[in-house]
Amino acid sequence: MSQIKNSILIVDDDSMIRQALRILLRDAEFEVVGEAHDGMKAMEMIRKLDPGIVLLDINMPGSSGLDVLNDIHAEYPETEVVMISGSASAEDVKTAVERGAAGYIVKPFNVKNVIQNIKRALQVQQRKKQEDVKKASNQ
Repeated sequence: MSQIKNSILIVDDDSMIRQALRILLRDAEFEVVGEAHDGMKAMEMIRKLDPGIVLLDINMPGSSGLDVLNDIHAEYPETEVVMISGSASAEDVKTAVERGAAGYIVKPFNVKNVIQNIKRALQVQQRKKQEDVKKASNQ
């Protein structure tokens, strides 16, 4: 069985948001393995670093975060994605969840909400691993 990976890649076009998240996550003893400012760089870094969790902004230049979410799940289904957005609209949240996001953080974020979303993503990852083991043992 593969290990649960609590390594995190932060993807946001705003350097101040990336910095704040990096500090917050490191203070909470999570491993931040990298940062990216757009979807293309994010996919490049995911291929290189294989993070367990990606914090992904919805609104970025170039590809939207929702398109990148689709790409991540197509290539790395074991990677959990928590969306970040300045919008808390029900439609945005619904779309993100329908496309497989494990969580949703609204800017400006608070520490408690960020940590809860990361922990939820780790639980989703753990549940998927257990299901994979169960399927393998039934074959």
